[in-house]
Amino acid sequence: MDYAYLAAGLGAGLTILGGAFGIGKLAASAMEASGRQPEAAGAIRTSMIIAAALIEGISLFSLVICFILASK
Repeated sequence: MDYAYLAAGLGAGLTILGGAFGIGKLAASAMEASGRQPEAAGAIRTSMIIAAALIEGISLFSLVICFILASK
């Protein structure tokens, strides 16, 4: 049972790191694209927000799975 807590903690940590790297890369790419084409900044921002929400949704889902597995 102790290994379940360890695995859940490691899984949660990796989930947070993956989500943070994903959103960081997304934001950097969006800022670069906005700098190259300022007239498309609105569309780029909208796409960035949708993609960030999907990344955060997957991260939250993974964290919930980690906590459920730790409680069994």
